[in-house]
Amino acid sequence: MSDVARLAGVSKMTVSRVLAGGNVSQATRERVQKIIDELGYVADAAAGALSSGRSDFVAVLVPSLSSSNFSDTVRGLSAALAPHGLQLLLGDTDYRLEEEEQLVRSMLRYQPRCVALTGRHHTDATRTLLQRAGIPVVEMWDLPGDPIDMSVGFSNSRAARAMVRYLHEKGYQRIGYLGGASELDRRGLERMRGYVAQIKALGLGEPRVIRLGESPITMSHGAPALAALLEAWPDTDAVMCVSDMSAFGAIMECHRRGLSVPDDIAVAGFGDFEVAACCHPTITTVSVDAYGIGLRAGDALLAALGVAAPDASAPQTQSHAKATKVEFTVVPRQSA
Repeated sequence: MSDVARLAGVSKMTVSRVLAGGNVSQATRERVQKIIDELGYVADAAAGALSSGRSDFVAVLVPSLSSSNFSDTVRGLSAALAPHGLQLLLGDTDYRLEEEEQLVRSMLRYQPRCVALTGRHHTDATRTLLQRAGIPVVEMWDLPGDPIDMSVGFSNSRAARAMVRYLHEKGYQRIGYLGGASELDRRGLERMRGYVAQIKALGLGEPRVIRLGESPITMSHGAPALAALLEAWPDTDAVMCVSDMSAFGAIMECHRRGLSVPDDIAVAGFGDFEVAACCHPTITTVSVDAYGIGLRAGDALLAALGVAAPDASAPQTQSHAKATKVEFTVVPRQSA
């Protein structure tokens, strides 16, 4: 900064004002910017954070960056925040609350402007750290009863119940469920609980649940899970899967067994991944606006920072105080 100031014939404070978009004359701004460009000078963000008590980073934690849904949520966050000069500092928790806690501890050292994290389940230490940080926090993909600060999400249980009702209205009576074996994917567990509750509410007998595979559930888990379901309940006429990835694997297993989908057995997924529309047959699924969750979360953070107001015209959302409810939709396709 001293070099820029000397060559531009101004004070270091004037250089600082130019970098911060402060009030200087246009001629001075152009002269200082020309020197900055010639020298390739980049301001020390860490020093700026120390002096101002804040950085231009937003800490974002997701369970898995390999999931297209969570990647879409990150894209939505970036679309909302980047135009305001805020950049994302990403962390992958691998569905582990202890890893989330460690990442929160590490990221808070960089003095982020705010934090976006996934889900409503956290360690007590994580909640305490974020509550004491004094910055806006938004929990995504869930609607916690006791939020840390703000939330943007939906009820996974209600979404699963809606899919079971859809299958029942289509005439299916013996409906199974394929989920993961891990307790780490808490949204998957909520879907399973929703399935169980709706099966009982409809009087369809005992739930037919197969839990197989660690999080995140992939295509490779669907086939053995369906095989286990049919071994335990050979008369199953429909199956709901925890995700479209699992549903795709289940449909491939049906093809190998010579079973027609949906004539012999219907298959439904969750998430509306790209594979759901490209599979043969195409997969009936629950669609959630993953990109929109990120966009709405970004809007909520900006409003809390006083930078911008939320987009009130955004479709399929309902805002109540600090909770934004994102709607889901059952998407009928060929598989059920």
